Amino acid sequence: MPVIETSLTTLALWAVIGYLFGSVPFGLLLTRALKLGDLRKIGSGNIGATNVLRTGNKRAAALTLILDGGKGAVAVLAGRAIAGEDAAQVAALFAFLGHCYPVWLEFRGGKGVATFLGILLALAWPVGIAACLTWLATAVIARISSLSALVAAGSSTIWMLVLGHGTAFFLGIALTLLIFWRHRANISRLRTGTEPRIGQN
Repeated sequence: MPVIETSLTTLALWAVIGYLFGSVPFGLLLTRALKLGDLRKIGSGNIGATNVLRTGNKRAAALTLILDGGKGAVAVLAGRAIAGEDAAQVAALFAFLGHCYPVWLEFRGGKGVATFLGILLALAWPVGIAACLTWLATAVIARISSLSALVAAGSSTIWMLVLGHGTAFFLGIALTLLIFWRHRANISRLRTGTEPRIGQN
């Protein structure tokens, strides 16, 4: 019985740690530091790299992409190194939730694509690379960021099975569903053909 309680306590701790990692709004902090304006009043109002790109500062967008991915990866790697694989997966889920629903911004965060990819790279790097390449190939062909995210997320669980990383399968499904939920407005625009292409406002 004490072992179960300790395990649950440990997982709860890593849920909090993962959330705190994920809730750091790097896009908003960078645009403020570089005096690019309030990101929440630019373009879609989203705090992610795609919206940072709408400020016209490609370096800030690239740095946001790296940092948003990095915080998800760090949460996973720290959880795994200190408390094991279960803690890593819990930290991953809550890092994603922290990015999408940061308490500091009244739970109005990003859509989680970069954090999602960073999590996959840390959980199982072959799956992460496959998902990143899927995103890139879709972006090159369609030039639509949201479609690239949806295709990459949708294919991620398939990559897990194909590449032999089924232990993260259920986490992958949960993250994929959250990605689709966060992109529900984009999905509506994709259906009507009004979704902007990469580089457009």
